[in-house]
Amino acid sequence: MNRPLILGTRGSDLALAQTRDAAARLRTAHPGLVVEEHIIRTTGDRRLDVSLSAPGPLDKGLFTKELEDALLSGEVDAAVHSLKDLPTSQPEGLTLGAILEREEPDDVLISKIGGGIDALPIGSVVATSSLRRKCFLRWTRSDIQIEEIRGNVPTRIRKLSESDHILALVLARAGLRRLEAAGCALGLEHLDTTTLPFMLPAPGQGAVAIECREDDQETLDALAPLHHAPTAVCVRTERAILAGLGGGCSLPVGIRATASGDRMNLWAAWFTDGDQRPREVKDYGPIADWEALAAAAVTSLTMR
Repeated sequence: MNRPLILGTRGSDLALAQTRDAAARLRTAHPGLVVEEHIIRTTGDRRLDVSLSAPGPLDKGLFTKELEDALLSGEVDAAVHSLKDLPTSQPEGLTLGAILEREEPDDVLISKIGGGIDALPIGSVVATSSLRRKCFLRWTRSDIQIEEIRGNVPTRIRKLSESDHILALVLARAGLRRLEAAGCALGLEHLDTTTLPFMLPAPGQGAVAIECREDDQETLDALAPLHHAPTAVCVRTERAILAGLGGGCSLPVGIRATASGDRMNLWAAWFTDGDQRPREVKDYGPIADWEALAAAAVTSLTMR
């Protein structure tokens, strides 16, 4: 590539950490390549008054639409996304040029006391903006009080530390690891971080996707070395299930697809309206049959 490759990104600490990691990978794969970042503010960054738990006209593309508009206009060559933020259908003319190797997708409880969720006193206040996380928390601990929280990861941790009533919050481990790797001070020194094994992650959680124009072969070629096929097939399976359920980012569904050799293990849980416990499906089969596995999971989850 004889020109700079411009990466579009949100301006949050996590988005910049992910974009700079992608840029470093590109420079390693293509010595001499000039990679630049272009920060774009999305609706989700501006509208902190919008609840992430409430589906509506802002649900789809809350953190991605402006990046995709910049791609379509030619303002940037590629856009770096947390894959879980991307709607399951893309605008015409855009494609995922690379899906990077997935970080650990678990959710974690960050708490002012040790011992995990079982150690929280009755009636404790836990903060999260995710409807999926709220449903899993209520299913496990119906006594917990849940409070809405918005802001980037360091802001949420600071709000927890400064609050006189919030005892814990839920975040993705992948984001914490990427921020720590980028040298971001999170203020976790006096807080307890515990995995929540009962809480299935959002579809695509822990994965980073780089989107580009499907007719831009030069950018597609540059991104190709960054693509991680085992991650891609797992997240495509998860997103196919989400699409089959007719959901966007606010749908309370958790899905974990994992690859081992040529086999895939799948576990999905969906909280439908009024359900106190989720509908669940567990399955396994050849990775080559991922579309059939996804379709069978949707059928199982939607059967009454």
